[in-house]
Amino acid sequence: MMDILVFLIFLGATFAAGATGAMFPPGHWYERLEKPPWTPPNWMFPVAWTSLYLLMSFAGARVAGVDGSGFAMAFWAAQIALNTLWTPVFFGLRRLKQAVPIMALLWVAVAGCMVTHWQIDTLAGLAFVPYLAWVTVAGALNISVAARNPNVEPVALQDQP
Repeated sequence: MMDILVFLIFLGATFAAGATGAMFPPGHWYERLEKPPWTPPNWMFPVAWTSLYLLMSFAGARVAGVDGSGFAMAFWAAQIALNTLWTPVFFGLRRLKQAVPIMALLWVAVAGCMVTHWQIDTLAGLAFVPYLAWVTVAGALNISVAARNPNVEPVALQDQP
């Protein structure tokens, strides 16, 4: 049984992660990049992420507090942290190649979520299937964009005093 307050806490965490999209929007430099023909249309990204955030919040809330959910919650925390990290690296710093290992780790974390949540609650595990599919496409897109645009100039990190 899912507690609505727990769901809202997970939802807050997912939308906080999603806020990096607003903080580091793709912008004109991304529009000018060479992308593969199978790149999803721009309108699909916010629709997909909103749906995925709802599903991962649902899944997390269904298993949180259940005996034996430690690995599931650890994978949930890892995937949301990596999800949060990828956007500033790719869009904020424009470090296309450096975003690839983050995406690979995100894929592993989402797969871990799917398996560990499924072991506790079938619906929770199923809720991660679309996320794993999306991260698979996003990872392939990240690799393709990085390969097609080897001369993208990364944003320089400011010297710290």
